Amino acid sequence: MSHPDKFNKTQLAFLLVFLFCLLPTSSVDAQTFSSRTSSEVLLKTLPLEMKGDIASNMVDGVDRFLLSKLDKSRKERSHYWNRDFSFGKRYSKSLDPNRKRLAHILGVRDTRVPYPSPELITRPHRPAKIGQGKSYDIKAIRWPSIGDMHGEGLMLLPRERTPVAFVIAIPDADQTPEQIVGLVPGVPPQSQFARRLAESGCKVIVPTLISRKMQNRNNDRSSTPRKRGKTNLTNREFIYRSAFELGRHILGYEIQKILALVDWLSRQPGYKDTRIGLFGHGEGGALALYSAALDTRIDVALISGYFSDRRGLWQEPIDRNVFGLLEQFGDAELAAMISPRPLIIEAAQSPELELPSRGGAPAWLTTPPLDTVRQEVNRAQNMVINLDPKPMIKLVISGPSGIGPPGSEDALQSLLEILAKKARLVRLGPSPTSLVDSFDLDLRMARQIHEMDRHNQWLLAESPRVRQEFMQKLDTTSLKNYQESVRHYREFFRKEIIGSFDEQRLAPNARSRKIYDTPKWSGYEVVLDVYPDVIAYGILLLPKQLDPKIRRPVVVCQHGLEARPQDTIIGDHKSYHNFAAKLAERGFITFAPQNLYIFKDRFRTLQRKANPIKKTLFSVITAQHQQILDWLKTLPWVDPNRIAFYGLSYGGKTAMRVPALLTDYSLSICSADFNDWIWKTSSTRSKYSYIWTGEYEIFEYNLGSTFNYSEMAALIAPRPFMVERGHFDGVAPDERVAYEFAKVRHLYAARLGLADRTEIEWFTGPHAINGKGTFEFLHKHLDWPEKRTQIR
Repeated sequence: MSHPDKFNKTQLAFLLVFLFCLLPTSSVDAQTFSSRTSSEVLLKTLPLEMKGDIASNMVDGVDRFLLSKLDKSRKERSHYWNRDFSFGKRYSKSLDPNRKRLAHILGVRDTRVPYPSPELITRPHRPAKIGQGKSYDIKAIRWPSIGDMHGEGLMLLPRERTPVAFVIAIPDADQTPEQIVGLVPGVPPQSQFARRLAESGCKVIVPTLISRKMQNRNNDRSSTPRKRGKTNLTNREFIYRSAFELGRHILGYEIQKILALVDWLSRQPGYKDTRIGLFGHGEGGALALYSAALDTRIDVALISGYFSDRRGLWQEPIDRNVFGLLEQFGDAELAAMISPRPLIIEAAQSPELELPSRGGAPAWLTTPPLDTVRQEVNRAQNMVINLDPKPMIKLVISGPSGIGPPGSEDALQSLLEILAKKARLVRLGPSPTSLVDSFDLDLRMARQIHEMDRHNQWLLAESPRVRQEFMQKLDTTSLKNYQESVRHYREFFRKEIIGSFDEQRLAPNARSRKIYDTPKWSGYEVVLDVYPDVIAYGILLLPKQLDPKIRRPVVVCQHGLEARPQDTIIGDHKSYHNFAAKLAERGFITFAPQNLYIFKDRFRTLQRKANPIKKTLFSVITAQHQQILDWLKTLPWVDPNRIAFYGLSYGGKTAMRVPALLTDYSLSICSADFNDWIWKTSSTRSKYSYIWTGEYEIFEYNLGSTFNYSEMAALIAPRPFMVERGHFDGVAPDERVAYEFAKVRHLYAARLGLADRTEIEWFTGPHAINGKGTFEFLHKHLDWPEKRTQIR
């Protein structure tokens, strides 16, 4: 045993290591550096002992992180609200900012078309009156909503009496108006709520919703071209994809059709004495809830088979995905927005389905547990408990445990009592009689889809003008003015498009282990902490015989979809050609990060979990890159002012977004991705479009109104920016790439006088790294090896 007053050998070793770690980075001499880099662990890092697939662990950790954020979102919504409970009208007025935000994220942005009354739809040998019940007539109608878009559906008119009320009865997406009226099979008589309300004396209008049926690519009656064989989309997802990118939404389009009916009904003689009510089931319940929250002219709403806490929104059909919804609005918050007007929630059987992942987004719909419905109703009631008089938010339970059929007698009677004091629900009468031989339901659906798609394509054509107007505050009169004016747009991009987590990043706690040792460079796996459960992971390549007194540039080499850092280093992958290793052989330090876009649905559903809280995949990826940048700057051989980004394919998408946000990147190269991005994500006419592929996560809300790739490049300017483009790259045709790059060239050369800072290299080749012009671009703008910065 050693003497207590003397160090043994082990203690002495620990002391020496401790004192070594206290040395400033710049004082580490070449001999010490060489001995450390030849070991298994990088300087000043802990040993990396993580087992298994690090990329898989990373995706799992981000999944846990986002699910925890979804759970916390409910508690964090309160600071977005400033409710005035002093008086009913003041309360409603105090919600105007929230209504404005809700309208924006739902895409309710276009001016509705005024019209005198709905049109009666007639055909040769087919009158507008298509059916009749004991006391009402059924007519086929259509009405304008926005642009060239129309709503279509049925109107049920009491035959010999003045209507006691107006009701817009909204079916689920997979129900037709004819079914909830009772003209065709598909809905049990007790749930044919539209005709029951008509039998009780209401004027009822039933709009058609876009169905969840799969797109019929062989339907020659639709003028929308179909690209065959790549993916199976529901009708709703088909409309959703373009609309979402262009700052609109299929939900918003259908809300506009409902509110266009409210416009008309509110102009009817005696409107002030005749109330307007909504009844919605399933998808119709969602539309009724949103519509009543937005429009105070709606006197009462009945929501059936939809109300829940929305924590599982990410696994519902993607056409329900609303960017930033749960940041401010759960179902309880929407319900409280309807107050002081009455609201009835019917816990009833919901539409239930499973959509497999066959190109379209996988999804599930189930009936929410009654306890969940009760808890959300209680939350809504507690939000308005200080209103006087106390508003009505009533829960009606259909059948045992809230799984009975929609349109229960209690729910319908409650609705009628609010609509008209003397109104009573009459007994269910006989089914109505059809007056026509057949119903053109498929043709009507094709018309509805075509009109929405046509509106999306019109928005796409208009989008360059909209973006130009959006960017008009960019000041190019001087470089200083430009850099100051671009900050606003960068922050808008960060907060409103990409999404940013406000919380402090963790200390990096860097861990490493050596995995490559070649004659020209060594390679280390590196893992850094970012947020709780979130890590950054990549491979650092260090050229041999580094002089710690000379700071070198770094090139961050980013792989593409379903790839790994190793693909940029070894194996001569057909797309990457070892470009990270080749750059290390030229004397650059390189770092190849593992990005999140790996494991197919596992990463794509991360986008689904991020979107409801106003975040995206790039919200996490950007934070990972910031942590990587901060750590790289601590290395004694790295020049913090010369760190470049070079990414291919999905890495090229990253090259457009991450350096636009992180100004620590001194240069960016986008390879095999740069093109007219809004056209690629929104066109339903082009064979290059993402509309027809399995990348359901690729769409970014409202990007079409704000930032195409030339606008993202404007956020990178005045830093050097380059595009690498193979003539046979299937991302887009050459002319689309040239069209978008011409705007970048105009900004750099004509407006800023920095023509030498932007280039495009065209080469005869495919979707791959060419590594010629881009390598020269890196040497030139990173000043390597011509100029070396000495450490002083």
